[in-house]
Amino acid sequence: MEWLNKLEEVEARYNALSQQMADASVLADRSRYQQLAKRASDMMPVLEKFQLWKKIRDDAESARSMLSEPDPEMVEMAREELTQAEEKLSTLGEEMKVLLLPKDPNDDKGVVLEVRAGTGGDEATLFAAEIFRMYTRYAESKRWKVEIISSNETGVGGFKEIIAMITGDRVYSRMKFESGVHRVQRVPETETQGRVHTSAITIAVMPQVDDVAVAIEAKDLRIDTYCSSGPGGQSVNTTYSAIRITHLPTNLVVTCQDEKSQIKNKNKAMLVLRSRLYEMEMEKQHSEQAEQRKGMVRSGDRSEKIRTYNFPQNRVTDHRVPSLTLYQLDLIMNGSLDVLIDPVTTHFQAELLKSVQDAA
Repeated sequence: MEWLNKLEEVEARYNALSQQMADASVLADRSRYQQLAKRASDMMPVLEKFQLWKKIRDDAESARSMLSEPDPEMVEMAREELTQAEEKLSTLGEEMKVLLLPKDPNDDKGVVLEVRAGTGGDEATLFAAEIFRMYTRYAESKRWKVEIISSNETGVGGFKEIIAMITGDRVYSRMKFESGVHRVQRVPETETQGRVHTSAITIAVMPQVDDVAVAIEAKDLRIDTYCSSGPGGQSVNTTYSAIRITHLPTNLVVTCQDEKSQIKNKNKAMLVLRSRLYEMEMEKQHSEQAEQRKGMVRSGDRSEKIRTYNFPQNRVTDHRVPSLTLYQLDLIMNGSLDVLIDPVTTHFQAELLKSVQDAA
């Protein structure tokens, strides 16, 4: 079995890393030791399952050898143990295959989250604010840090657009499948006849990237400064702290006015610009890849409706995963997102595993 050979290779690499980490010269080099320790730590989830798999495999062999015993009761007991062991081996085998899939290099990164109101007028802006609040509460539950970069608030308390950075442990790995169109069905407060209205917002989740990953030349930028607007104390409308950066080759425009410092606003705007350019390049590369990857590419298409939130029925449906409908909207809107994110992640891992197997 090819996957078994890969597991043995991982185990051999882990043993080699352990030997290197025990070397005196490596122990004396803090940076080198931390690099090796990180690589070893990344291997542990699959190795722990592999060790368990080998133990159960040995148990299965022992049970199989007992099938030739003269005692009928011993044979029946051995048959039951063998059946249970084979079921566990099958389950562990599938789990290890998923862990052996190529790692997304962005999984450890933080994200730039963009929430924009779509069709639906004021109701869409209110829903945008509620969804942003949902992600903020989810981030709090994960002990991630949320930092608003820019926002465009409406008079009714909603957002036409809000952009934020979320940093913490493996943020992108949990958030990357949230990109797309999110639809809401409910009765707006302004609706006098009790009719259910449908509105939509767009979510974009992009990995934070540094200036090494995306090279931006100064000649390709036009940087404008202007007075901030909205809340901010005495400095509002008196200092040119707000920043607007235009990337001339792509005509991408990023603004930031959240900070009173022009330098801080510029740094934040550049971070968003790099993330958007990186995403554009990744989408370009994905579109050029083989047929089996197209399903994964489409999953992140912002033009595609990925989820519906139905308030009258307390129901959430994710349209990418068959039969993923939950009647826990109240809990989900309060930040309990794992019940959605876990099955979506599992679904796309299975899709990727199938594509890898089909290509083999």
